[in-house]
Amino acid sequence: MSRWADQAIWLAAFGYFATYVPYSALTKALTGGHLSAPGDVPLTGLGLLPVTAIATTVTMFVVISLLGWWKHASRSRIAGIDLPTPTRWTFLSGLSTALIIGTTTLAYTFEGVSIVLAMVLMRGGVLVIAPIVDRISKRKVRWFSWAGLACAFAALLVSLADSDSYVIPWLCAADIAVYLASYFVRLRFMSHLAKSDDPSVNKGFLVEEQIVSGPALVALLALAALLGGAATEPLRIGFTDYWLRSELPHMLLIGAFSYGTGIFGALIFLDKRENTFCVPVNRSSSILAGVVASFTLVAWLGSRPPSATQLVSAAIIIGAVAFLTIPPMLEKRRARA
Repeated sequence: MSRWADQAIWLAAFGYFATYVPYSALTKALTGGHLSAPGDVPLTGLGLLPVTAIATTVTMFVVISLLGWWKHASRSRIAGIDLPTPTRWTFLSGLSTALIIGTTTLAYTFEGVSIVLAMVLMRGGVLVIAPIVDRISKRKVRWFSWAGLACAFAALLVSLADSDSYVIPWLCAADIAVYLASYFVRLRFMSHLAKSDDPSVNKGFLVEEQIVSGPALVALLALAALLGGAATEPLRIGFTDYWLRSELPHMLLIGAFSYGTGIFGALIFLDKRENTFCVPVNRSSSILAGVVASFTLVAWLGSRPPSATQLVSAAIIIGAVAFLTIPPMLEKRRARA
């Protein structure tokens, strides 16, 4: 059982990688107009959000039902029916998760802000947050976790060479601040309420968080579409016209794969080891998946291949994975000797 627990995070990391590749590749192909019918207006990132968020929410209910995980959630009797319900804290964590999903997409839509710069600020920010949460939670951070963290952060810094501009408008800065604050809240609640040796505790937290995050994201998008004015016109189109587009099956697939990244990403964070270990595992998986997705688009659509800096970043990430796997394995063997 101990050996299985040690390997579970890497199985979750593989699941995250395996779902992130088609999720990111399909999203890029759709928003680039490669899967649209001739003469159709290309889909936008904001417009995709309503359809994919609803698909993600439906996928969540189906997957949790098939896994039989509802039994791990807290229960309340509502109108005579016994239903799984979140606690106050998992409700807040679910809201934080919804904000993370929404602000991630928004960060890539600001004019004049490169995708690479936004990615580095968001992923790098979470890497900085991880040891802070560990310190507050009184979790010991081992040396190889620090080494893996440093490698993951170095890979992000190397990728900055691909950025065309380093200017951040205040609205983008506010969006990234909300993203990082939401991650801090989520990791803090996970550290306090979950990351347990008991799998049922972690599953309960995951289920309670996710029955909030999906519906909350859909509600936030609907509210923004109604009240946001001209800036959120793509959201309104996403809630209406996009359901009639020929690309709908691809949009639904993106939503399903997005849920895959969500559940596997959460399982990585819920591993009992320190956040300074778990967060680099998550970030490393996403960077490697991004590189593989780029090569997939090269073979599929003839897109531009990854740059030299992206490949260097991927090589550094392999070093991060080595620090996060080999020293802990040797430490376990010495402990058994």
